Amino acid sequence: MTAISVGRAHRGIRLGLALAWLQCAAVMAQDLPGVQLAEVVTEPVRAEADLNGSVMSLRSARLSPSVAGLVARVGVDAGDRVEAGELLMELDSELAELALASARAETREAGARLEDARRRLAEARSVGAGRNIAASEVRSRENAVATAEAALARLQAAERSQAALLERHRITAPFAGVVSARLSDVGEWVALGDELLELVDTDSLRLDFQVPQGYYPWLNKNARLLVTSATGEPTAQAEAAIEQTVPVTDSQSRTFLLRALAPEAQRWLPGMAVQARLRVETGEQGLTVPRDALNRYPDGRITVWIAEPSGDQRFKVREKRIRIGGGFGQRVVVQEGLEAGQRVVSRGNESLREGLEVRLSRREAR
Repeated sequence: MTAISVGRAHRGIRLGLALAWLQCAAVMAQDLPGVQLAEVVTEPVRAEADLNGSVMSLRSARLSPSVAGLVARVGVDAGDRVEAGELLMELDSELAELALASARAETREAGARLEDARRRLAEARSVGAGRNIAASEVRSRENAVATAEAALARLQAAERSQAALLERHRITAPFAGVVSARLSDVGEWVALGDELLELVDTDSLRLDFQVPQGYYPWLNKNARLLVTSATGEPTAQAEAAIEQTVPVTDSQSRTFLLRALAPEAQRWLPGMAVQARLRVETGEQGLTVPRDALNRYPDGRITVWIAEPSGDQRFKVREKRIRIGGGFGQRVVVQEGLEAGQRVVSRGNESLREGLEVRLSRREAR
């Protein structure tokens, strides 16, 4: 065999060994545990609070009569929707109608007397005071006109009062809404101030929550409130616009009232329970990692697995104890133990051990 042939044979052997080594390395890499990594990042720290609240109507009223009387007619029942001004209940008004008719007759009579007094005064003035009629007579007729005018004004006021009294035998809806309860029926005698009906405005709704007082300084235009109706039915979260906060805390619970507009995407009813998550910006910066990167132990320790490069698409992991603060969304604030830019195992960290080599299973998560 020539020297050239021997050299070619040696090169072939070396190439074969290299290919075999690469195949073996690839197989070994495939046998490594697959993990997903996330970077330790510095970002604005947010705070979150889970809240329980209620749907409140801005307008609800227990309707009462302003006069006593016998219930003569009921036009609605519980559950009926009514419009503003609609007749709900009517009291017996026979006596009030008679009194109004009498007042109107007295007003017409006073009007006739005034007309006659004015005519007599006009005649006296046309004759001329001091020539054919005494001046005192003219003044007397002027006084008679003034007295008749006053009497007519008094009786007109009495007529309007009686008309208003008659109208108060009709109980009408002060606003559009739903009758939530009917407390009286036909034939009952009701006194001034007795409750007859309950009316609730189901369109003008607000969501009321009691929020821990520590969140009050962080409420600004960047605060978000995500609400879910607690009816037992699966519903998506909807963002509610924060309308107002009441800067008075409850001395017992140390909370303050937050009121939000009810989102139109869901159907709300007054009195319904509602759950929400309040997200606010604290104005601070902090290191954060995904919640899934944390390992919690019965003794209270919290650790993460830090991944450090050790080759092509391979990483060596080591466990590091950390101290955490609050959290928001799927992120947790790390107060001690990590530095920005480090990478931690966020998936596949269930069965790792110190110094183990791992490979990336898919794209890194934030």
